[in-house]
Amino acid sequence: MNKITVAVAGATGLVGGLLLSRLLEDPEVARVIAPTRRPLAPHPKLANPVFDGTLWPALPPLDEAYGCLGTTRKAAGGDNAFRAVDLVLTRSFARAAKAAGARRFGLVSSVGADARSRFLYPRTKGDAEAAVCGLGFECVAIVRPSFLIGERAEIRPGEALGIAVFRTLGPLMIGPLRRWRAVKAETVAASLVASLRGRVPGTLILESDAILAL
Repeated sequence: MNKITVAVAGATGLVGGLLLSRLLEDPEVARVIAPTRRPLAPHPKLANPVFDGTLWPALPPLDEAYGCLGTTRKAAGGDNAFRAVDLVLTRSFARAAKAAGARRFGLVSSVGADARSRFLYPRTKGDAEAAVCGLGFECVAIVRPSFLIGERAEIRPGEALGIAVFRTLGPLMIGPLRRWRAVKAETVAASLVASLRGRVPGTLILESDAILAL
């Protein structure tokens, strides 16, 4: 079995951290490159270069890459700062991965992502999707989860309330509303790896209902 080299952006986040753990345990993966601003726990397969938050370090030859960057307008400190992370950094990471030879790219987006939206969050996510898809990867897998269930380092009261409400209403969300069901972050990470590792050429987009189905 030919083993692969993978890069992850956003490995200190909720989905990114779970995805990193999954990749490090994957027998098909020989090496994981995960640039971060704060050091990660050491692992024999892990390369963890320092990332200053603006310029990605040079990436070695890659087979696939995962963009799991994400923040909020409040946490970032404004509209421009939010787009600097969710769009600009995501786009520059995807470009670096493409330059390093990655054929496959997995992206964590969000339910409702739409580059034509008049609202900042879905428009930014849609712009990031378009940027990644326009780089010419052989295969792109995009997950668009609704509220994420999982243990976060940062407690966000409003988000916690939203998750509680959506978990309660989940069984009632049928038809078009299924894509708004809350989903476990671990399930999102697993579905992204499984979808990308399928190596089917083209772009695959999974909403929360499809993620849950996997």
